[in-house]
Amino acid sequence: MGIFNKIKDALKKTKANVSTKLRQLFLKDKIGEAFYEELEEILISSDVSVKTAEAVVDEVREEAIGGKVKDEQFVTDLLKDILEETLNEAPMPAIEYPCVIMLVGVNGVGKTTTIGKLASYFVSEKKSVTVAAADTFRAAAIDQLGVWADRAKVRIVKHEEGSDPSAVVYDAVSSAKARGTDVLLIDTAGRLHVKDNLMNELKKMDRVVEREYPAAAFYKFLVLDATTGQNAYSQARVFQEAVDLDGIVLTKLDGTAKGGFVFSLCGELKIPVVFAGVGEKLDDLEPFDAEQFVEGFF
Repeated sequence: MGIFNKIKDALKKTKANVSTKLRQLFLKDKIGEAFYEELEEILISSDVSVKTAEAVVDEVREEAIGGKVKDEQFVTDLLKDILEETLNEAPMPAIEYPCVIMLVGVNGVGKTTTIGKLASYFVSEKKSVTVAAADTFRAAAIDQLGVWADRAKVRIVKHEEGSDPSAVVYDAVSSAKARGTDVLLIDTAGRLHVKDNLMNELKKMDRVVEREYPAAAFYKFLVLDATTGQNAYSQARVFQEAVDLDGIVLTKLDGTAKGGFVFSLCGELKIPVVFAGVGEKLDDLEPFDAEQFVEGFF
């Protein structure tokens, strides 16, 4: 299966949900405002935000003039074009080397697993990789990351449980610089986006990287569970304010029937989706592709 087909395949639940509702809408043969109101409701029911849904439907209304609104294929293709443009409103970062990538997010979204998959991805791209176990709070998190590092065959920098996360980051940066490592991946503890003290800890780690490794490109990626729905928007907004996010990694894309919040993240917050998790295997993480995501959505 091609890499983009994996993304389309992962969206089967979302596609079934949206396509069924669209078919039912066109069978009603509605023309005019009632049609557009129901189209907006379909998007919102798929976790597109109200603001984004309204903007998309307004654009469809402008383009689908006259009798063309009755043409299901025309309207569907138009929707796809508009939604793809919405995803592309958030510019994708070009990964430069050497680089540091710090993953942040709430508890339970799969950050540690994602670190392992990212390590495997960059190794497949012929890059040297080190992972930093800066989640020193959760029991067994360091051991879990060690297992993933072994599977991906990459180095790990770690301290004892309960250590200062910023000290781990400092040592990992020093090691990466000394060894000329292409990619340093930093795992961080899950934290509620409403806890100021935990967000301040993230800011401290951010400052350590900026101060100690100015020659490296530095990316901060938010890991989001694709099954979270609209709550992902509030998570992204708060983490964006804390550490100025460069991108999003979606996990569990294959487990959701509502992937529409992604359009709101890109269109309203201007944060691009960089990678998508499409399964549980080590290589089930793919670079995000806007066109293929939209194709999988309908």
